Amino acid sequence: MLRKAGVATLDDLFSDIPDGVRLNRPLRIPEGGSEYQVRRDVQARLSQNKTPPGTLCFLGGGVWPHYVPAAVESITSRQEFYTSYTPYQAEVSQGMLQALFEYQSLMCDLLGMEACNSSLYDWASAAGEAVRMAGRVTGRSRVLLGANTGPQRRAVIQTYTEPMGMRLETVAFDRATGQVDQDDLKRKLSDDVACLYFENPNYFGVIEDEAADMASMARGAGALAVAGVDPISLSLIKEPGAYGIDIAVGEGQPLGIPLNYGGPHLGIFAVKDIKLARSMPGRLIGLTTPAADQQKKAFAMVLQAREQHIRREGAMSNVCTNQSLMAVAAASYLSLMGREGFRRLGETVIANSHFAAKRLSRIDGVVSPHFKGSYFKEFVVSYKNAKADAVFRRLAKKGVLAGSPTRMEVGSQSGLYCVTEVHTKEDIERLAGALEEAV
Repeated sequence: MLRKAGVATLDDLFSDIPDGVRLNRPLRIPEGGSEYQVRRDVQARLSQNKTPPGTLCFLGGGVWPHYVPAAVESITSRQEFYTSYTPYQAEVSQGMLQALFEYQSLMCDLLGMEACNSSLYDWASAAGEAVRMAGRVTGRSRVLLGANTGPQRRAVIQTYTEPMGMRLETVAFDRATGQVDQDDLKRKLSDDVACLYFENPNYFGVIEDEAADMASMARGAGALAVAGVDPISLSLIKEPGAYGIDIAVGEGQPLGIPLNYGGPHLGIFAVKDIKLARSMPGRLIGLTTPAADQQKKAFAMVLQAREQHIRREGAMSNVCTNQSLMAVAAASYLSLMGREGFRRLGETVIANSHFAAKRLSRIDGVVSPHFKGSYFKEFVVSYKNAKADAVFRRLAKKGVLAGSPTRMEVGSQSGLYCVTEVHTKEDIERLAGALEEAV
């Protein structure tokens, strides 16, 4: 096999991996044991993890603790949905096609957009695809990115755009409010900008009050306006389509998808102008009627022309699968919540988070919230006399996961806190007590 591959040794197959990141030793895997022994060993290792609900979780930043109704889990556990892998073939079942059509329709309604795909991997990959798409559509190579964008999303956008020769340039944020600095944006906008990407609420949980003005400025310069959103925030905050966004992306995890290490998640991707749909990655499901019986409905895949499994080397996107089961979960969640229930959820989230921020502000040596801008469910807390990393570790030892360090983004010793509908007054008091001891 090595001769056929044209290499002398097995190591030659891994020559593209730099020596500095190679393990250069055998894996420390014990000899095989009985099923019972292996199960006991795995259980012992898993018991070291600190996970909700046994451990209180106030972490956010892109994956948030929300309640998943039992009905959602029941629907997504049905064999017809659960075992269909990644349904992108033309012969996919009518049931799955209808579920994905409903997802698209619900997301368009929620986002105020004209077309939504079904779907992408997560928020970060959706943001990367959106920026790449803006480069293709405009023929430009410069990208403006809010400096208050989540660091993971920023890193993925960099990875997606660098091979295209696109240049990322950050727009500063106001150190008092946490919002994008409008003056810096005006200075940096020009006729070579492909798009402006910002998040609303941003990584700090702060709502961008000038979102409509930013979108207008970007479009005025011939660029596309791209916004990343937390869908739960749309229960109270204006939808992207209402303030002039061309491409809306986001994370669908809060819509009925549990916390599960790194996934699976759900990348939301929608466009305002239907003409942009031809350039959009992912699949579009449509509703039609059978030729044999015009009284019946039929669902069909109408667009999937950009991906590598279709166009090979001519593809505009590396998407070749999707998160259809997660899209079904999101559609089920939104359908069960309804318009009024969804609004009440948002009111509960904002009430709980503001109560928590006010409660933490009473702790000596703590500034809560750090920014003056309005916020939704996340807020930054800064520490006057303590290191953010140390505070994070001390809280974890007390069974409270909170205060993910944000010193690199904020410029001071601080942590990001997230409070949602799952947190009770008692939970928040426990957080406050633990933080008081940690600082």
